[in-house]
Amino acid sequence: MKQLFLGLLTQRPILWLILLWSALITPVNAVQLRVAVEQDATKVKVGTSTPGVVRDLNRDRILGKLAALNAFYAQPSSSGVAIEQMQSQAMWIEPSGNGYVYVGDRWYRGKTLLLPTGKGLTAVNYVDLEQYLYSVLGSEMSGNWPQEALKAQAVAARTYALYKQKNERNPVYDVVDTVASQVYHGVASESAGTHAAVNATTGEILTYNNQAILSVFHACSGGHTENVEEVWSQPLPYLRGVAGYDENVSKCQWAKTLSAADISQRIPGIGNVKSITPNYTSYGSLKTMKFVGDRGTRELRGAAVRNALGLRSTRFKIAEDRSGLIFNGNGWGHGLGMSQWGAYNLARQGVKYQQILTHYYRGVSLAKIESR
Repeated sequence: MKQLFLGLLTQRPILWLILLWSALITPVNAVQLRVAVEQDATKVKVGTSTPGVVRDLNRDRILGKLAALNAFYAQPSSSGVAIEQMQSQAMWIEPSGNGYVYVGDRWYRGKTLLLPTGKGLTAVNYVDLEQYLYSVLGSEMSGNWPQEALKAQAVAARTYALYKQKNERNPVYDVVDTVASQVYHGVASESAGTHAAVNATTGEILTYNNQAILSVFHACSGGHTENVEEVWSQPLPYLRGVAGYDENVSKCQWAKTLSAADISQRIPGIGNVKSITPNYTSYGSLKTMKFVGDRGTRELRGAAVRNALGLRSTRFKIAEDRSGLIFNGNGWGHGLGMSQWGAYNLARQGVKYQQILTHYYRGVSLAKIESR
């Protein structure tokens, strides 16, 4: 592969451009999703699997061509974005035919928009929603999992993406490619199993009062999912605590030891920790924890404690030994909505995906979106 580098030049404000891009790109005859696959990068490696072209912001002018299976570096420039001698406010990378676009270190379907930000470049993959799901299923689960679990994941992930697209209204992208939204690793995570599950549920989403729901999911609840208001502040009628069917999943059982010094360093403002007092929900997850130190006291919600201490979940008990505090946990993730390992176990018992979904998301209906 040929690798080309360009100098990093001064950038300028581009908010008005972002608003323009959002207005110019309208999905036609399909639901198209915008996925941020690189953010604020100093340079972005790009390429195409088939002969490709680089277009300007409006896509009405070809700036240059890309030979198949060659790598090029895009970087910010005084004009916006530059690849070799090509310069534009923003650039589209488009493969020919049914080719893939290469961004960073992964292949993706669709096309990709490169745009400058105040900190570098952001790459946004524009991809058909159903094709996006081919990858999400393999990134979030395994394509070898039972089809009913994969179908449940397909409907949940499709619903989540549409909810974000409608409600977030971000001018640049709808979702990101990490657990901050849902994991998306491009073509490499697709398989026959993920294709089959997506195709079998094409267009199906979960609704409550005829609106797409916030269909969050997690790896493992540790035995019971949570009521949403115990984890986040917004009460949602369909995110209620239910049996997780995942209490015996060995991969979701964990332990972590933290010394007093570790905790003091991770919880700012308290100084040397003297005591901690956990407050649990009725289902056994941490609701809040009070930290008392020689310089102050702080009380944090369970999710904040999990993030600060680097724990897999908020479902744990605490023991003490000479090395510090031992957090013995069960579960992985925030514990809301569908448990992926629970879906796996239910599917192996012969439960259909529709029943899996209506178990984890209460009072919802299955609906089908129309192409637009």
